[in-house]
Amino acid sequence: MVLFHSKLSLISLPTPLEALTVLSRQLGIEVWIKRDDLTSPAGGGNKVRKLEFLLADALAQRATAVITLGAVQSNHCRQTALLAAKLGYEAHLVLIGEEPSTRQGNLLLDSLSGATLHFGAGTLEEGRANAQRLMATMLEHGKIPYLIPYGGSDTIGVQGYAAAWAELQAQVQARSLAFDCIVHASSSGGTQAGLLVGQQVYGGAGQVIGISVGPPATALAREVAALAGQTAQAIGMDSFSLSSAPIILDQYIGPGYALLDEATHAAIRRLAQTEAILLDPVYTGKAFTGFLRLASEGRLGKRALFWHTGGAPALFSYADQLASSQSAEA
Repeated sequence: MVLFHSKLSLISLPTPLEALTVLSRQLGIEVWIKRDDLTSPAGGGNKVRKLEFLLADALAQRATAVITLGAVQSNHCRQTALLAAKLGYEAHLVLIGEEPSTRQGNLLLDSLSGATLHFGAGTLEEGRANAQRLMATMLEHGKIPYLIPYGGSDTIGVQGYAAAWAELQAQVQARSLAFDCIVHASSSGGTQAGLLVGQQVYGGAGQVIGISVGPPATALAREVAALAGQTAQAIGMDSFSLSSAPIILDQYIGPGYALLDEATHAAIRRLAQTEAILLDPVYTGKAFTGFLRLASEGRLGKRALFWHTGGAPALFSYADQLASSQSAEA
């Protein structure tokens, strides 16, 4: 019997499933979008689904504080900080990178949440080490910290997207739909791992395609497969196996993680100007760049879903770059 971890109810579900009619006419295929940018509170985004499970575990362990880590403009850190404030937890964010001269986008929201920000880690591994040191220090001072991993991607957090797959299936069945492909941004691997587990638990068609925004495809595919297998075991699945390696594409990263390029800017403009939906330069803008390219190459079938994982607050930290690119184009 499959048994999911307990969860909190922190967001309004289901998130909308919408047809993108203008874009569908332009691309010559039927395009839909799953609006996880509209999860709330905390500015929306996919991490809240994971945090419903992770913060329930923190509550069960009688934690008094939460620690997590991510990039300076991390959506995950922003959502963790604001939800921790809502639940009355002390929050600490270990941020990978130096403190900028001004706090904009997600970082501004981190500050407004009241979280304590720890800058300076240069790499993800350094960030993880700093988070462990912070855990030890807090324990010495009599606090009970709960460490939420990078991206919320562990066997508890991943269950948020296994449950999200069930939500999607209820929506597509109500409309008599079936998708040939489901495309989303991928970084820590938890979203894709959860969708793959959910697909085996609840059934349903569609090739799940992760668009990497930073990690190399081969390494990320290994991480997704491992997370999926571990999560399946954690929830008591009798059998779980992937018929092939998870599909990860890393051709759309551009100059690097969180670095804006013209292809990403063009994708952001296109969805804003056709469907009034905002993407961000770090995650969804790059994933949608891949979606558009795959559609132009005829690789998405006749009906495809773009799973919007959120991130719009980060747009404002790229205001100068986005404005200068627009001016140059004009």
